[in-house]
Amino acid sequence: MKRIFVILFALCAATMASAQTNYVVNDGDRLTIEVLEDPSLNRTVTVLPGGTFNFPLAGPVVASGRTLPDIEAALRAQLGANFAAPPNVFVGAVETRPRAATGGGRASVGVFLLGEVNSPGEKAVPHGTTMLQFLAQSGGFTRFAATKRIQLRRRAPNGTEQLITFNYRALLNGAALQNDVVLADRDVILVPERRLFE
Repeated sequence: MKRIFVILFALCAATMASAQTNYVVNDGDRLTIEVLEDPSLNRTVTVLPGGTFNFPLAGPVVASGRTLPDIEAALRAQLGANFAAPPNVFVGAVETRPRAATGGGRASVGVFLLGEVNSPGEKAVPHGTTMLQFLAQSGGFTRFAATKRIQLRRRAPNGTEQLITFNYRALLNGAALQNDVVLADRDVILVPERRLFE
């Protein structure tokens, strides 16, 4: 019985490893990265709209459309100049992008949440959700969040970017709601870090 359990466990582990190896990364996926030679570089990153993430000593790394071994190879190459020998890099998918879904007759849109928030990454929200509604259900801000300078970044089909600033703190203090924008697919909401005397 024990031997059967060990065999089943080994088969499950092999299947999971194969699935990770063959998984193709998408915008909004969260990846865990470990560099054996320098543990201070170990971190979890979010693949941004446009398919890249930034990594210390490597700069922007293309991730969307690549498998995890492809990303490992790219990181090894981009980090190589900082080490005597090519570093050992391990990449795993810890959270994959929520897919657009339909439910109750309303399609979902994917909105990216970044910066000083408790739950970063891509969120699937019902079509028609406003910025304020989204913030109310997004998991809250860290204590370093600059809530009077929240940014909504929206990329137009021609490549230009629209920037809308949202003052959440003013709303909490009783200000009238001026620009509660309806969110669109692939919008990015960035909550910056508070300045020293802000």
